[in-house]
Amino acid sequence: MEAAQEYLKEQNEFDDNDEPSSLPFNSPFRSTRLHIQRSNVCSRAYFVVVMVFFHVYILNVIALLLYVHYNNGPGDLVSGDGGSSAADSDNGKSLPHPAPSSRELHVEDYSQSFSLPRIEGIRVGHVQRVSLVPDKTHEMKTLSLKPLLFEIPGFLSEEECRVVVQLAQLKGLMDSQATASSQEQEESNQPLLSLSTEEVFSLLDLNQDGLLQKQEIVSHSHSQDGTWLSPDNLRQILTGLESCPTGMLTLGDFRHVYDVSQHPGQEKSGKLHSQFKQRSKHTWLFQGPGSHRVLRTLRNRVTSLTRLLSALVELSEPLQVIRYEHGDFSNSHYDSSPSNSETTCAHTRLAGNTSALTEVPCRYLTVLFYLTSVEEGGESTFPVADNRTYEEQALVQDGVDLTDTQETCSRGNLRIKPTAGTVLLWYNHLSDGRGWMGELDEYSLHGDCPVRRGVKWVANSWINVNPDYQQQARYQRVVAQRHQAKSGMDYQSLSHSDLHQDL
Repeated sequence: MEAAQEYLKEQNEFDDNDEPSSLPFNSPFRSTRLHIQRSNVCSRAYFVVVMVFFHVYILNVIALLLYVHYNNGPGDLVSGDGGSSAADSDNGKSLPHPAPSSRELHVEDYSQSFSLPRIEGIRVGHVQRVSLVPDKTHEMKTLSLKPLLFEIPGFLSEEECRVVVQLAQLKGLMDSQATASSQEQEESNQPLLSLSTEEVFSLLDLNQDGLLQKQEIVSHSHSQDGTWLSPDNLRQILTGLESCPTGMLTLGDFRHVYDVSQHPGQEKSGKLHSQFKQRSKHTWLFQGPGSHRVLRTLRNRVTSLTRLLSALVELSEPLQVIRYEHGDFSNSHYDSSPSNSETTCAHTRLAGNTSALTEVPCRYLTVLFYLTSVEEGGESTFPVADNRTYEEQALVQDGVDLTDTQETCSRGNLRIKPTAGTVLLWYNHLSDGRGWMGELDEYSLHGDCPVRRGVKWVANSWINVNPDYQQQARYQRVVAQRHQAKSGMDYQSLSHSDLHQDL
């Protein structure tokens, strides 16, 4: 027994002292062990690479979400009337649009704050599928990015087009205002009365204190009771008054300012394109409670398409229907106006700037309905669509004014042929980057080519928004107060026309 123990002890000592390389049965074990260590190193490197790519992917997703959020504004995420404004891909999936609420609008609908979502154009030629009516999708094609312009074929049915035209004929159409020729315009600008500088000063000086103050000029501009001073004259006088250190004009100061206002040609020599001219007939159709079913349906469809708050669409201008006969046209123009301290938005006049000289239309976007097809001519033209840059001087080429659609319609960058049932939607203003209405988009300049054969019927639906968010908010509150005052009447909602009849 002791001999066996001694033998085992010697074997153990031999195993401990012997080198691994001398044991053939240990070589496979050592080789396998080294292979496992190399595999672990490769696995750790692979894991690091995968994690780096995973984090980069997550950061890209977060950046995309932030871009969509700040580009569209947060309001469309919480508004009950608009859907998501993210653009659809070309895979045929439709964008869900909740149907506009059929309930009557209440005070909180008018007084709540909101933002202005925008549809993404993606690229020219991109097609999105939108759901505007039950069990049907429409294709919305991007026609340009400057301005952001879309075309939606089949937006109206043949029956709806016919009903709108008939309603306009029943209402009766009137001649659209047209600017006279340049010679007639110059004659119309001549004062009907020959007044001396002292007499003009005396007429403007309402309190007869020998000093002309800003409020006295503004009061005259609002009265519109004389033709001896044009709006341009008043603007020049007001500019001279504001440059005066005392904020008032004496008779001596007024002589100099008045002389400049009577000879504004040098200051306006840089303005190249002609004043807006058009020849057509038009009427307005109310779309509120009590109006024809088709008109209310179209308004709800516009709400779904634009993804704007129902109260905002409700308080916008009525539907304008226009008829262009043979030779009728409209020169290129803007539907909206640039904002400045001298103007106030016409639709928010109740809560607007009382010191502003003039009221101007403020239209965030335009929805143009083609009610008939035209055999020849009558295209909608966007002369500078998708130009790299915009320069007013570029509107005159080889001595020809590109805004004159009678002469240069074929030279416009983009022309759309009228097709019954098709709708165009474009934004007249840029985004301010915070979900609200920014500067006027100069690329939204557009007009109507002369009709060569046939009759052209169109309708305009404008969404009115004040670029000044605070003024728009005040206007919403005033509407809510008016709504409360009318709470005892038969109907429970206000419209654009109802509100302005009260004004």
